[in-house]
Amino acid sequence: APSPPAASGAALAGDAEDEVETASEDGLSDGGEGGLVDVEDIGLKMVRRADSAGAEKENRGGGPKQMVSDSLRKALTKQGYKVVGSHSGVKLCRWTKAMLRGRGGCYKHTFYGIASYQCMEATPSLACANKCVFCWRHHDNPVGTSFRWEVDDPMELVDGFEREHFKMIKELKGVPGVKPERLKEAMGRVRHCALSLVGEPIIYPRINDFIRELHRRRISSFMVTNAQFPEQMESLVPCTQLYISIDAPTKDQLKAVDRPLFSDFWERFNACVDMLATKRQRTVFRLTLVNGWNDSELGAYAELVTRGQPDLIEIKGVTYCGESKASPLTIKHCPFHHEVRAYCERLAEASGGAYAVASEHEHSNCVLLARTSFLRDGVWHTWIDYERFYDLFDAWAKDGTPFTADDYAAPTPEWGVMGSPTAGFDPEETRVAGKGTKMAHAGC
Repeated sequence: APSPPAASGAALAGDAEDEVETASEDGLSDGGEGGLVDVEDIGLKMVRRADSAGAEKENRGGGPKQMVSDSLRKALTKQGYKVVGSHSGVKLCRWTKAMLRGRGGCYKHTFYGIASYQCMEATPSLACANKCVFCWRHHDNPVGTSFRWEVDDPMELVDGFEREHFKMIKELKGVPGVKPERLKEAMGRVRHCALSLVGEPIIYPRINDFIRELHRRRISSFMVTNAQFPEQMESLVPCTQLYISIDAPTKDQLKAVDRPLFSDFWERFNACVDMLATKRQRTVFRLTLVNGWNDSELGAYAELVTRGQPDLIEIKGVTYCGESKASPLTIKHCPFHHEVRAYCERLAEASGGAYAVASEHEHSNCVLLARTSFLRDGVWHTWIDYERFYDLFDAWAKDGTPFTADDYAAPTPEWGVMGSPTAGFDPEETRVAGKGTKMAHAGC
């Protein structure tokens, strides 16, 4: 199988001491074969040296500093983020805007029944331990292998997320096409929180209190982690849906795609895969296919699936986000939807019947595989009974009553099932292409 291209030589830009954080001195690889250090690691080592000097200065002043500096806050704000507290952020997803106008929801609407106009995309930690080549955030956020900044109160974070989210929703009042009834609902309640905005949410030291607060407010939690923090995964309270990013199935490919900070990244990755198999609530493998980088070792992916035993597998073609010094990807690395679908079919076949292709959202170039146990009497149950989940979580929190993914599964509508003529687009919505030109429901 072909090897992935070499990691990009793009070093971290900006004021290293103010805008980028790294952690322990042994957190980076010392190089590959023959003791050579690639340009990516040289850049990271330079950042670490500058950061160490800054940390020494702060320690003399007493206590940890805030994660978000003034310059970083300015950069993130320019990109549309609303920085909350000293280390968190929220941003309005384009699918939220689209569904407010009746133009369709994201793949989570098709796969899991989420109303995109009541979904909030946020993170309690803007810092991450990877610098993935396909990250659409272009790496303005900090990096680090541990959380060593000031820690904000989780209730204040949820309050801040909702406050800033509602402000952004309110700004859409009067925008042509926005449906008044949906705007009212969106302003009335946040129903879902996608913890996938940027960074690594699981390293926030009070992540369990944060998730409890979401569930107390009857807000679902879709937690996405980069599979580098097995200890935090082990101690995590039940989420509505827990994801780990499976960005490559081999050590060399994972290093090239994720550009991790940890020298033992592969061991951590595998520990997280094994940890996922112990979780009783809904679990997901999330794969982002990048042509020529991580699409060659299907058998190795199948082995990881056997070990991790996820309930669901989301496979999405990488989205081209334009040229960036932070990533070497070009449009040629983006697979077509029919290629993603074919890859999923081969993976389902390799599972020996344990998984089948359940749904697709062509507009997102995303396909869903599900355990065949979610196919009940010929009907897929990939949607979620959210109110049932909150009741189950409350019982678990009160006296430890166990519950599983099966306990809050709900039927998937016919239009959301693989093979539907709408290719996962809700027929109640209106497809629009170009400058307001209406189009048929049958895909992109």
